[in-house]
Amino acid sequence: MLARVYSCAVIGLDGVVVEVEVDTGGGLPKMVIVGLPDTAVQESRERVQSAVKNAGFYYPRRRVTVNLAPASVRKEGPAYDLPIAVGVLIATNQLDPQTVENTLIIGELSLDGGVRHVKGVLPMAALARQAGYRTVVVPEVDAPEAALIPGITVIPAPTLNALFDHLRGDALLSPAVPPEHDPEEILVDTDFSEIKGQEHVKRALEVAAAGGHNLLMIGPPGSGKTLMARALPSILPAMTIDEELDVTRIYSVADMLPSDVPLIRARPFRAPHHTISHAGLVGGGNWPHPGEISLAHRGVLFLDELPEFSSKVLEVLRQPLEDKVVTISRAQGSLTFPANFQLAAAMNPCPCGYFGDPSRPCTCSSTTVTRYQKRVSGPLMDRIDIHMQVPRVEYAKLRDLKTGESSAEVRARVEEARARQRQRFEGTSIASNADMYPAQIRKYCELDDACQALMKTAMRQMQLTARAYHRVLKLSRTIADLAGSEEITQVHLAEALQYRPKLELM
Repeated sequence: MLARVYSCAVIGLDGVVVEVEVDTGGGLPKMVIVGLPDTAVQESRERVQSAVKNAGFYYPRRRVTVNLAPASVRKEGPAYDLPIAVGVLIATNQLDPQTVENTLIIGELSLDGGVRHVKGVLPMAALARQAGYRTVVVPEVDAPEAALIPGITVIPAPTLNALFDHLRGDALLSPAVPPEHDPEEILVDTDFSEIKGQEHVKRALEVAAAGGHNLLMIGPPGSGKTLMARALPSILPAMTIDEELDVTRIYSVADMLPSDVPLIRARPFRAPHHTISHAGLVGGGNWPHPGEISLAHRGVLFLDELPEFSSKVLEVLRQPLEDKVVTISRAQGSLTFPANFQLAAAMNPCPCGYFGDPSRPCTCSSTTVTRYQKRVSGPLMDRIDIHMQVPRVEYAKLRDLKTGESSAEVRARVEEARARQRQRFEGTSIASNADMYPAQIRKYCELDDACQALMKTAMRQMQLTARAYHRVLKLSRTIADLAGSEEITQVHLAEALQYRPKLELM
C-alpha cells in the first residue's frame, strides 16, 4: 500500500513542502530512502524501525521504500522521522490516511518512540499557513515556537503513541496556545547610568541608536569602549512583533533558540572573536547556514579590536552594510540571508594602544602606527557614519558617586526620534534614517544656503567622498530628529561633521 504524508524542508530561512511517500512491497526486509537525503535522513531507517517496534506497533518484514519529493530539494536533518513513521503506519493499515489530510508533520524520533526537538520549526509553521495546511504536528518542546504563527492549529506530540491515539480520536492532544506578548521592560546587562564620564561618546551612541548608524570607537585600553558598546542595545527601541518573529526565525533555523524562550524579544547583541572565519561571520558551509551578521539582524554586531580581524573577513562586511542582506553562492545554488544589523566597532589607535594619549607615551614608531591603522581599509571606514575618540577616564569621574542618565531615559528620546522616522517613511521598506536611499536623502535632507556653504567647505577640507557626503546628511537628519526639528540647521550639520574620521589619524 502507498501512503502519503506531508512534511517540510528548510532552505535558507524559508520552508519547502516535502511529500513523504511510503510504499511497502515484496522483497527482503529493508528500508530505502530516496529523494536527495543527507546522512541524518538516511539514518532515519534505524530510528523509525526501532521507534515503531518499541512503541508497540507492527513493522512490516518486507521492503519499505520512502521517497522524499521533490527530489531536487536537498533534505537534511532528522525532522522526517515522525512523518516516515506515520507513513509506515498508514501503509500497513494501522492508521487511516484521512487522519493526516491537510496536516504537516515534523519531528525526530528516539528509539523508544519519543518525539524530540528539531530546528527550524518557526519557518516550517509559517510555510504551513502559507501553503494552506490547517494543522501542524510538531515535537512537544517546539510547540510554543510553532504557535507564534497565527491561523493554524499546532498539535504538540510528546510520543509516537500519543500522536497515534490523537489521529485515531482515542485521546486528543490539546492544541498549543501562543505565548502572550509581555509588554514589560526588557532587562539589559549594562545600563547607561553605570558608565562614568565619556559624555560625548554617550551622545554619539544616542545618535547612532536614534538613526541606526554604524559606530567606531577609537581609544586606549581600559577607556570603556567595550562597556559602552554593550550598553548600546539598552537604548535601542523595543522590537515590534514582526521584528521579533523575524529574529526568532533566524535563531530557529540556526538551532540557537533557547528551549524556554519561544520568542526573542531583546535585540540581538553579537560579539564574535577576532579569530572568526569568513564563513562564521557571513554564513557558509556545504549547505549555507546563517553567520554572525545574520544572527545580529535587527540588533548590534560588535567587533572589538577591529584591526585584529582578518582583512578578508572585514572586507566581506562591505556589501551587507550597504544592502542589508548577504548572498552566499554554492554549486547547488544561492541563498540570501537578512543582515540588517547595526555595526559597533572598537579599536586601539596603535599596537601598544597609547598613540595620542596625553598621559602615557606611545612606544610604536610612526610606520607601525600607520601600518596598524591601515589594516582597516578606507572603503570599510567610509561606510561607518560615526567615528569617536574615546579618551581615558579621569580618577575624579571614576570616584564620583553621582550616576548619569539611565538607559530608559535615553531610550525615550531615541524612540521619539524613531517615531518621527516611522511617520516619515510610512509605506516604504525604510526603517530608519541610515537606510535612506538617494531619493529620500534629496527629499528629507534639504540644506539651506548657510548649511550648503558649510558642507562645501567640509567636502574640500575633509576630502569627503560621495558616500561620506550622503552619510553626513543622514546623520544630520537624525540629529535634527533628536532635537525635534523639521529642518537641518548648521548646528545639526556641524555635529554630524565632527563624527567623521580625522585625517591625521586615519
